[in-house]
Amino acid sequence: MTSRIAGSEHYARSATQIAGVGAVTGYGWSRTDLWDGLLSGKPAAQLSGGLGPDGCDEAWVARVPDGGDTRDGDSLFTRALRTAAREAIDDARARGWRAGARVGVLHATVYPEVEAWRTFHRADRSTHTARGFITQMPSTSISLMMKEFGFHGPSMSVASMCSSGNAGMITAKMWLDASLVDDVVLISTDLSLTPDTIEGFIRMGVAVGDSDPLDASRPFQEGSRGFGLGEASVAMVVSNQDSDSYARVLGGAMSHDAFHVVSIDPSHEQVFGCVRSALDIAGVDPAEVRYMNAHGPGTAQCTAAETAILAEIFADGPQVYSVKPLVGHCQGAAAAVELAVAAIGYDAGVIPASPHVSAAHPRLLDGLTAMEPGVTIKTSLGMGGHNAAVLLDRI
Repeated sequence: MTSRIAGSEHYARSATQIAGVGAVTGYGWSRTDLWDGLLSGKPAAQLSGGLGPDGCDEAWVARVPDGGDTRDGDSLFTRALRTAAREAIDDARARGWRAGARVGVLHATVYPEVEAWRTFHRADRSTHTARGFITQMPSTSISLMMKEFGFHGPSMSVASMCSSGNAGMITAKMWLDASLVDDVVLISTDLSLTPDTIEGFIRMGVAVGDSDPLDASRPFQEGSRGFGLGEASVAMVVSNQDSDSYARVLGGAMSHDAFHVVSIDPSHEQVFGCVRSALDIAGVDPAEVRYMNAHGPGTAQCTAAETAILAEIFADGPQVYSVKPLVGHCQGAAAAVELAVAAIGYDAGVIPASPHVSAAHPRLLDGLTAMEPGVTIKTSLGMGGHNAAVLLDRI
């Protein structure tokens, strides 16, 4: 309990910082596009044809628009990944960060190169080429990025479903704390909104494609039907160097329900345990947490679990918010998008919370809110029982 009591001293010792951010989302091909889109209070999703459950109906989705530099690769996945990484690295450099000798790379993802896989495996085998085969490999995009910057630290992929970004951030901090690396570039990419994927999530009863996200997805509000689907590639430079950084990473924890391939254990025992472990590891008392950046997809099970966290662990606070109705549920990249939003929020002094559209939890933030001093806990509940929580604070 010493670390909990000595919370402020622990913050002073915790050197890990988010030094740079890059983003490709349904809002566009830059961090600025993401932030301006969130500040507008309007969802990134658009009504798009050919993406409904039968492949031809319209669906509301926040897909990454076509773009990027074709010199970065043939696939949109590769171009988005390399664009986000390049932006984060350039951003960190502009803020005073300089790459150390051992820059490690972590890629948090679940469905890499979905379109490339789809095209390759559905094509006539007589048309297959070595280039097409290599393109679909998970290592290819990261190898090209590391070659561009001359990074020689360890490289690894992290996959824990929707909590992959949190898992990646915790792993990045572990690498830094263990002196395995000097810096880490954490990237999280999910461009998986094919008709097959959309159909699967809708049939599971968790995603909604037939309505504007603000109408369908209402986390911590009445009348929510699930989540709207999104895509993203987000990158963050994570370092123990002092620079003009966005936020400090205090620590985090992970657990697993070991209960069901889809459903959350209704006892919430492991969810609670994960959050309590994250607080202990970060040396933070629950009373010091000012905001909960929730997983917040708007599904009944996730809302129940995170409402229980608020009641059981944070009886006197914090305020809660979710940006999923705006940026979409970006699946394997979801946690990273939301970590990046929290970090930028510290720098900008504002939280771009989704607006209220119906009766809401009394602690749910409503739209743009001035950020007050205090710790943010970012919770994630990945499908299959993957729980993760990360704690951030201002520099």
